Amino acid sequence: MKCKTRVGDRWFEYESTRFQDVSIPLDFKGPQVNFFNVDHASASPYKSGEVIGNTAEGGSCNFDTITFIPHCCGTHTECVGHIVNDDVYINSILPDTLIPASLVSIETIKKNRCSDKIIPKDELESKLLSIDNDFKSALVIRTLPNSETKLSARYDVDNLPAYLEKDTMALIIEHGFDHLLVDLPSIDRAYDEGRLECHRLFWGLPQGAHDLDGIEPSHRTITELSFVPNDIKDGNYLLQLQITNFIRDAAPSRPLLFSIVEK
Repeated sequence: MKCKTRVGDRWFEYESTRFQDVSIPLDFKGPQVNFFNVDHASASPYKSGEVIGNTAEGGSCNFDTITFIPHCCGTHTECVGHIVNDDVYINSILPDTLIPASLVSIETIKKNRCSDKIIPKDELESKLLSIDNDFKSALVIRTLPNSETKLSARYDVDNLPAYLEKDTMALIIEHGFDHLLVDLPSIDRAYDEGRLECHRLFWGLPQGAHDLDGIEPSHRTITELSFVPNDIKDGNYLLQLQITNFIRDAAPSRPLLFSIVEK
């Protein structure tokens, strides 16, 4: 179905049933992406007395007990509640509208001579300068090289992921993005002694603070562990951030990109 929406002073057309899913499916029976070596996401038939949630074992229907950590086991979207004592929940922060978004591909580089890999500020700055200002609500970053190994990567001390440095995050904030999507397990360095400097910058919190102190919570969101296939071209899209309606700081999410045509 063809639909129209206004972005800035212009109208764009998109197909509501044609989109690109840039989430990582959570396969309970197969390989999974994993961060910090947490327990894998699991699903097992519910059992209590004579009740069993498995038709193969005599139950009337299938119903599982599912256990997982959204932040470490797949694509998820989080809000400032992730790092503060205050009760701030993603389902009350995330807008339910289509979000003008820009997709950029950036090759990660080694930081000096250490093993750390970063998203280089200079290359990102060059990309952002060419982006249409009307599509600076959400930024989707696809890191290069890009392959399907990201769908089941184990990120730990033996496989350190790339990350953003503070000056790179400051650049993203300067351009006015409210929603940031990355194919990394964290926008911060994996083992940073809990500083989470880029999270704090993006959400407007002083370093080390865990209280909002009466300040209105940031409306910005971060989506991590996305996956953007190579056949999706860089450019402007409409983004729909679908989440499970969890009353938590984060929820599993399914970001969808809609191609657009100006009318």
